Parts: sequence; C-alpha cells; structure tokens
Amino acid sequence: MDGDGDVDPGRDDLPLRANTNHILVRHYVLDLDIHLQTKIITGTVVLFLEPCQVAGDGNGAGEGAPTPPQPSQTDDSWEDESHRDFTLVLDCCDLTVSKVEELDVTSVSDMQGLLKEVKGEGSGVEPQPDSQSAVLIQRLISLPSTQWKKQHHLYFQCSHAPASEGGGPLIFHTDRWSLQVRKRGVRTLQEFPRALRVCYETKPEGGSVRWTKDQDNRSCVYTAGSPINNRALFPCQEPPVAMSTWQAQVRAPRECVVLLSGENHAQPTYLHHTGLSSWDYYVTMPMPASTFTLAVGCWRQATAQLSTAQLTLPVQGTRAGASHTHAGSLDLNPFTNMDHPVITSPQSTLVYSGLKDEKHSESDCSGLGDDNFTCCHADYPCPFTDPSAWSQEVVPHRMFAPPSLLQKAQVQILPLLPGCLAAAHATLGVHPFPRLDVLIVPAGFSSLGMASPHIIFLSQSVLCGEREGDGARDGVGGERDLSLCGSRLCHELSHSWFGLAIGARDWTEEWISEGFATYLEDIIWARAQQLSSEETEEQSKLKALLRWRRLSDELQNSEEQLQILRPNMESTGQVSESGSSLVKHALNPEKTFMQVHYLKGYFLLRFLASKVGQECFLHFFRLFVKKYHGQLILSQDFLQMLLETFPDMEGQGLNLEAIYADWLDRPGIPKWLCEGSAIWTQTRLVEEVKAEVAKWIGLSPSVGKGRKRKKAGLKVNFKEVMPEQLVLLLELLLEEAELSVTSLRTIKRTYDLQKQDAEAAQLPALGHGRERKH
Repeated sequence: MDGDGDVDPGRDDLPLRANTNHILVRHYVLDLDIHLQTKIITGTVVLFLEPCQVAGDGNGAGEGAPTPPQPSQTDDSWEDESHRDFTLVLDCCDLTVSKVEELDVTSVSDMQGLLKEVKGEGSGVEPQPDSQSAVLIQRLISLPSTQWKKQHHLYFQCSHAPASEGGGPLIFHTDRWSLQVRKRGVRTLQEFPRALRVCYETKPEGGSVRWTKDQDNRSCVYTAGSPINNRALFPCQEPPVAMSTWQAQVRAPRECVVLLSGENHAQPTYLHHTGLSSWDYYVTMPMPASTFTLAVGCWRQATAQLSTAQLTLPVQGTRAGASHTHAGSLDLNPFTNMDHPVITSPQSTLVYSGLKDEKHSESDCSGLGDDNFTCCHADYPCPFTDPSAWSQEVVPHRMFAPPSLLQKAQVQILPLLPGCLAAAHATLGVHPFPRLDVLIVPAGFSSLGMASPHIIFLSQSVLCGEREGDGARDGVGGERDLSLCGSRLCHELSHSWFGLAIGARDWTEEWISEGFATYLEDIIWARAQQLSSEETEEQSKLKALLRWRRLSDELQNSEEQLQILRPNMESTGQVSESGSSLVKHALNPEKTFMQVHYLKGYFLLRFLASKVGQECFLHFFRLFVKKYHGQLILSQDFLQMLLETFPDMEGQGLNLEAIYADWLDRPGIPKWLCEGSAIWTQTRLVEEVKAEVAKWIGLSPSVGKGRKRKKAGLKVNFKEVMPEQLVLLLELLLEEAELSVTSLRTIKRTYDLQKQDAEAAQLPALGHGRERKH
C-alpha cells in the first residue's frame, strides 16, 4: 500500500503516516496555552513510547526496516542523515514544531522505585534495552490498572523531566502530513528513546481546530472533528490501532471554561499572577487519539434553577481577575455549583424511574444469556468489572452553553438528559464513561451533533424557537416539541457504546458507528418517552419512511463509489508494512454531505432485526458490547457473532458473503429495501399526513385541472401533526408541481416554521437536510 509517500493533490484519500507497526504511543501528556486573540495554541506534548515486535526482524528496524517517508520538500540537513537510522513517524498537519527532545526520566526521584518492582501486567513486549531510562518507561507503561493513579502521577512527573544530557535535541522534519524524528546513530527500534517532548504551536488555519465567535460574539475554539482529526492539534498517531491514554493541563483566560475528553469533573485553578485559569483532565481507558476533544469559550453551566443575573451577559471589559461582581451581571466563575454535578433534574419532563427494572423479553431470547464474562481488552479500570456501574442508570452530567442560549439549554435539553441516559442504560447496559458534558457549540458547526469520550457537542439547530404565550400552544404546530433535540441527543449517546467504547478498526467502515447510532436513537428515544409498543412501532415506521426517501434521493444523486459501506472490500483493515494507510475518499468534498453510512447502515440493522426479532436483536447488542467493549472491530466481527448466535439465519440464505454482496460491497439499494419499503407508506401516521396534504392542495389558488377550488373564505381545520409528520408533509408539498406563494406563506404561518426545529424549518427553502459524521 502506498501510504508512505505524499498524496497527490488530485486524490481524495487521506494518509495515515504513523509507523504503528514499529512503535506505539501509549500515553500523551499535553501542556497547552490557549491564545484566543492570536488564534494559536502553544505548548508541549510528551509521548511515552513502546516498541512493537516486527515479524522477520527482532529489532523492528535497521536492515529489515522499510524506507522512511520522504519529505515533501528538499531539506539538505535531513536528506544528508543516514536512512539506516530508525525514524519515528507521527501524523502531523498545520503545526510549527520548534524542538523535539529526549527526556531524562532517571532524574525523576519517584521513578527509581520502579527498578525494584516486578514487571507489571499488561505489556506485550519484555524490554531488552541497555538504558535504565528505557527500563523505567517500560515498567511505567506496564503498571497494572489497579495502580493507575500512581501511573498517571509518574507520567506527569516524567513530562517535566529535563532533556537528556549528551547528544542534544533530536533531529526532526515535517512535511504536509507528518512529523519524522530520528536520533543520530540509533539504528534499532530498541535503542530509540522512549519518552519524547515535542515543543510546538498550532496554526490558525489548522483543519482540526475551529477558531470562531460564539452566539454572544465572544472568541472561542473547539476541535472540529474534521477528516484530519487531531493531527493539527498535536503530533500523534492517528491510525485507530494506536490506542492510548492521556492527561492534559490547559491554561486559558480566566473567564473561559475548558471542556475536554476526561474522566474527571475538572475544577479551574486560578493563576492570579497571569490572569489565567488552569484545567487538568485525564483518561485511563485507552482510545484512539482522534477521539481527544477540546472546547474553550465563555460557556456557562445550565442548572435546574437559573436566576435573572445568571442569564445576563457579562459586561464587556470586566476585569478578568475581579473577585466580586455587581448585581445583575454574571459571576465570572462559571462553576459556582460545580461541587454538585447534575444527576437528575426536578423539572425533568421524562420519567426514568420506570426504566430501572425493565427486562428484555426472555421468551424469544432463550439461550442468549451470558452473565459470566471476562473483559477481552487491554488492562484498564473498566466499568464493566465494577458492580456499582451496572446499576448506575444516570451518570453525572453537566450542560453548557453561551449565556444567550443558557435558558433554552436549561429548559429544553437539561431535563431530557436523565431520561435519555437511563433509556440508553436500559437498552445497552453499563455506561462506558463515568460522566458526561453537553455543549451547545457556536453557529456554523457543521453537523447536528458530535460525540467524543465524556463530551457531546450539539448544534443550536436542535433547539426550538420560543412560541408566544410562554411556550403555550400557538397554532397547528402545538407545544414546543423536542423531538429533534431528544433524538439527536440519543444518537450521540449511542456513540458511547458504538463508535467510542467499540470503535472501527478501519475508518472506511463508518457504518459501524453511524448506522448503529441511527438505529439505536429511535429505540432509546422511544424508551425515554416511555411510549407504548404501538406508538413506538408507528413512529419507527414513519422514521423509516423518511430515511428511505432521503437515502433514495442520495443514491440517485451521488457517485456510486461513495455509496459503498465497505469501500476497501476484502482489503478492509489492511495496512502497509510500517502500519501506514490511506482512508479512502476521506478528502472527497462530496463525501462531507453523504448520509449513506447513517442510512444504509441503519437499514442493514433493521433488516437483520427483522430476521431474529427486535427484542432478541437488542439482547444480542448487549452481549456484543460485553464482549467487544474497549476494542476495535471490523464488520465481520459483528456479523460473524450474529450468525453464530442465531444459526437459523443461515437457513434463510444469510451468511457473511451474502450480506457483504447485498449490503456492504455494492452501491445502490439492497433487494430487501426495495421490496419492503412500501409497507412504511401504509400506516396511520402517514395516512394522516396525506390527508393534510390534500387539504393544502385544495386550498391552493392555482389548482390543477380537474380539481375543485375551495370557496373563498372557507376555513379549513388542519390537524395537529407531530414533528416527523410535519417533515413528511412539507416534503410531499414541495413535490407538488404547483403550489402558490400564498399557500407557502400560509403553511409557514400555520405551522410556525420559524419556531420549529432545524429539520422542519429548513425544508421549505433547502429541501432535505444533511449531516456529517458523528
């Protein structure tokens, strides 16, 4: 695989350059300063490395090592160095690296105790180095999960160690997609330094980092989850197989809140001599570096009760170090109530206590029980082994937003969180992460939501506008509806299990994350609302129809190569000798607007559920999560376990090859979907929509031939419709050949489209909405 050279600018494949088959980063320690005015992040990242065993070469380097990546531009000092020296390759883009140095961890007094200890559990490689530093790092990495606090303390101490004496800084080179590091004269992997500190700064144009203004025109920054992931935030190993832990110390202006993917509810430490605040986060569960998420801005926490003062914007120019504020302004300490993170909300509109003892139907799922299991992932403090986690329906959670949207966040989203979290727990089991932050990100966010470990970004588009009469009924649209908000929240919560706790080993298999989340969002949202089985089924069919229409439209208007769920087919999961690879179509701009991985993946899961029954299918999900949490998978891992669990499926003509052929490896619409889609048009909710459409067509001043015009002044009683019905109604009306401007204005007024959620509000002007990954 040609993953080691610079990509052709005309190609749309994204290179992952890190040589992960040779060496792996096991832990990152980031020390960052946020400069909002200059749109730059400065600081250091310390990498703790562990060599891999490479087949055919015990050292993993030297004569048998592959040729390192070539620089994109000529650099005489770099080219003159011997290519026989081992080269560490990190994914890097739009960063200015000033120095790379080896750390002298032997100078850290607390590390000396590791020399007396027996090698810990969890290491796949017994160190064979001559240097004491390498021995210490290997034993630090190998400490068992029961000593994670000690391990993180030592990582932090080592990150502040001085540079090793002798030899000077390491030599390095950056090209468009990578940072390459060598140590002069080091030919073998085992001799390469195990702890490196990279001093660098980001660039304002970096694709991984979004510098912008929030809804109150205040500067902020967040990681954008762009196709290049985090390589423009810090040098890292982007391939998913390079799972690591991390800890980060971030300094920002005192009035800012720093949110980050971390297991702890961080509290700011105010640095009075600088006017900044410092935030510390950590994770103990190894995850791909692409899941690291950061958001810094003047966010405020939504609480169950908000005073008028809390909803007042701070006065511009208020002294950052002020210890007191005037009445009517917002306290610059945004965490007045942070000692008590929200667990439940007294104003919750969803009752979740009834979900506590919910049981899956055992009559149809006999033989699927698997209460005795052992974790199959690398050693870390896993919640699946903690008995208290099994009964914790609602993890501690917080809600953040810019001050101008704080009240909406409090009223619309905060009350939904307990019910949605409990419903997700009832559906999938143990929460993989111990806490959750939810942030309303600035306008211009390119999707409705994005999930990362311990944090969810939501677009302000999921919020509804306020209606007249303090949210009371106002026309046919009814009360302010939170359907899009709730379903999107459930979609992102689903990613905690599928996408984060269980990740795709090959990034081209996006359906493993997005298809699962789309399928599960309906189930979790229905449970959160405690709908009856009949109501759940009706809504499920209506949403299936809407998705079928969107998928059909997309497949008719996109390239066939972008319609395939497994674009690498039989090569899925394969990498080059060094571990580098290409993510197919990742830089294709058209792919940004594609929903095929969401929708076709959703219908594949719906198809499989129809073969075994939904209750058994969901019970299987829980078994799959138990087995594969903390790991990376390919499509075949899920499908093979499903076929083994339900052997009767083979009698229905289903096997791995058949599913690949019909669903994953070909463009277009699978046979089952073509044949079965008609049933979704024959439901009560759809018939109600058709009846309303007929009323609007009859009212149009410009009716088609053969239609009778309604008498002038005749009042028509329109039926109240639910949000998904409204979307379908608008879609059907937009398909009409003749619909007058007057009718469109009346529709807008009748359904109060200005105050609807984004999915309904955008249809009259834009047609179908789009969403991006996550």
